[in-house]
Amino acid sequence: MPTDQVTIGSTVTVTAASGGSRSFKIVGSQEADAMHGIISEDSPFGKALMNHREGDTVTVNAPAGEIKYRIDKIER
Repeated sequence: MPTDQVTIGSTVTVTAASGGSRSFKIVGSQEADAMHGIISEDSPFGKALMNHREGDTVTVNAPAGEIKYRIDKIER
């Protein structure tokens, strides 16, 4: 698996365009626990992050509208 792209098992630190940084772990749907920052690859946020690299900006379609995030760090 590539180590410079977001994949299942990655911990991703992102910064929202509106400010504020947060980390999320990307997992399969059976392991997801959004309240603890563990998100599914199948969720809208997980899908937006998958296969992107550090420095990329991704757009998430949320109920409140589109939200942009910059990927700051990818860890395995």
